[in-house]
Amino acid sequence: MAFFGSGSAGNSGVSTTMASERDLANDIIINIPAEDSISDIAFSPQQDFMFSVSSWDNKVRIWDVQNGVPQGRAQYDHTAPVLCTRWTTDGTKVVSGGCDNVVKVYDVASGQSQDLGTHAGPVKCLRYLTFGSSNTEVLVTGSWDKTLKYWDLRQPQPISTVMMPERVYTLDSKQQLLVVGTAERHIAIIDLGNPATIFKTTQSPLKWQTRAVACYNEGDGYAVGSIEGRCAIRYVDDEQQRKSGFSFKCHRQTSSNRAAGTQAQSLVYAVNSIAFHPIYGTFVTAGGDGSFHFWDKNQRHRLRGYPSLQASIPVCNFNRQGTVLAYALSYDWHQGHMGNRPDYPNVIRLHPTTDDEIKEKKKR
Repeated sequence: MAFFGSGSAGNSGVSTTMASERDLANDIIINIPAEDSISDIAFSPQQDFMFSVSSWDNKVRIWDVQNGVPQGRAQYDHTAPVLCTRWTTDGTKVVSGGCDNVVKVYDVASGQSQDLGTHAGPVKCLRYLTFGSSNTEVLVTGSWDKTLKYWDLRQPQPISTVMMPERVYTLDSKQQLLVVGTAERHIAIIDLGNPATIFKTTQSPLKWQTRAVACYNEGDGYAVGSIEGRCAIRYVDDEQQRKSGFSFKCHRQTSSNRAAGTQAQSLVYAVNSIAFHPIYGTFVTAGGDGSFHFWDKNQRHRLRGYPSLQASIPVCNFNRQGTVLAYALSYDWHQGHMGNRPDYPNVIRLHPTTDDEIKEKKKR
């Protein structure tokens, strides 16, 4: 199985693609963007510098960056931690879901929020997508109640409910492809031409719990990341998977404190977030080691890796043009409630991307 570069991201094995903290000097920093850990970040599809942030403090906040200065524009509340947020395609509304089992819709113009509907368990993830042969725009929500629900924002009842193999942990959609990662490493693949049924169920090729999935821009496959510091490149078509699918190690660090004569220990961190660049189709992974890395799946190459910023990164996301990568330095709950110290960093950084770090390199 081929790996990216000549070593694992986070190790010193790949030095030519490693950046330094100096390369993050132009990042815009939002200190204390919430009163608890950040769970999700989503950019408006209509504006380059406006984004929503969901948090474990029961709130969703909308931020706008003008002339390099971040400004809080609005916020609204859930009654329990909020786990996910996205925008409607026209950029007029923000949707969110969380541990109160409620899906909320916030109208940016009026400043009013309303409950769209509920699940029987926490709402872990959601996306806005084009639905079925009529190209209707709908919201899809995934929950720990082992269901997907499709919603028309004008109706209080879901259009359709689809049973999943297990609790939904992550989902993503591009073109006509919807991919859902659940507990017990199940991956459910749905063709949005027939969204009420599962097209194919498969098992993650990674050995441990799925943390993130992200679909390719072409809609023909997806990347999956797990808690064991590995990422897999997968294709829906079996023949293409045999030809082009592979997995690789990332978000691992070599322990520096070891006794003489003993083997170096590899510290393994979760791949918490994966996002594909909207223009170039390259992708970024962010992990519990506090680093993020840009990758080119077609050339099986790491484009650029950044050093650990000494706090886990639970989520990252590109804006609509891919000119900005937003990432949170925040507790990712990998050690449960006891690991969430009062002094743990809670920051959002906006990193201006460059073609040198994110654009596919042509083969020599």
